[in-house]
Amino acid sequence: MSPAPASSTSEPSLPPVRGRLTADAPLAPLVWFKSGGGAEWLFEPADVDDLGDFLGALNGQVPVMGLGLGSNLIVRDGGVPGVVVRLGKPFAKIERLDATTLRCGGGASGILVSSSARDAGIAGVEFLRSIPGTVGGFVRMNGGAYGREVKDVLVEAEVVLRSGARKTLSLAELGYTYRHSELPAGAIVVSATFRGHAGEPAAIQAEMDRIAAEREASQPLRSKTGGSTFKNPVGHKAWQLVDDAGCRGLRRGDAQVSEKHCNFLLNLGAARSADIEGLGEEVREKVKAKSGVTLEWEIQRVGVAL
Repeated sequence: MSPAPASSTSEPSLPPVRGRLTADAPLAPLVWFKSGGGAEWLFEPADVDDLGDFLGALNGQVPVMGLGLGSNLIVRDGGVPGVVVRLGKPFAKIERLDATTLRCGGGASGILVSSSARDAGIAGVEFLRSIPGTVGGFVRMNGGAYGREVKDVLVEAEVVLRSGARKTLSLAELGYTYRHSELPAGAIVVSATFRGHAGEPAAIQAEMDRIAAEREASQPLRSKTGGSTFKNPVGHKAWQLVDDAGCRGLRRGDAQVSEKHCNFLLNLGAARSADIEGLGEEVREKVKAKSGVTLEWEIQRVGVAL
């Protein structure tokens, strides 16, 4: 398998691109679980104009999905139809707008955003250090950790709509709730503006170090995992409900509920996505039977099941 030529594609139904367009692209290497099928097409645009032109010319019936670092994602074994858009280095730039505000590309990682804020003396975004994803992903899902969420620091986000048009959405227009936004279907976040407050770089670094150490101590970060599996129900901690239901260490093939943190699922080696998702559903059933609480998936599950 090789990428399509930079100036054309191997299918006349797909528009020409300046970036990289790959047919039947494996996605397992790009996601944290290291499982699942491929993308019918994987598009890595050269810049925002390349993305907008491509989506604008693409048949409106072709589904489009954004892919960040693949941390909070199960790609089902039958793969993802349509086009998967992955923002690379051209979308990882960070610009300081004023003393407390940064504009960050949709492909920038949470670590890069928080480190850039530290260097600029901007406090209040340290929690992004602990979110294992890109700006595009955590803006879409209102990512959060350690008592803060994206909605607490976001000013606005620029997106390329499925139509190819560019639009700037205010915080209010994103309609944030817990781990959810009203981002239009097929829209790709290409940048976001975050505002913190003035702080001392040394103090900001100390808070980032504290968050990193706490995360390392409590989560199975060195495993093939997808991050937090289930949303915390109102009045409950998801991990506690899973533990109380006797699911700590529960296995299905090479898929396992983490013994270190019960709200993490692991791929111990050769788990299929069906094993991982099936284990999650088994956990939901056991928690419902034990506590009466229905856990909601936080991990996004995409593609076609086999």
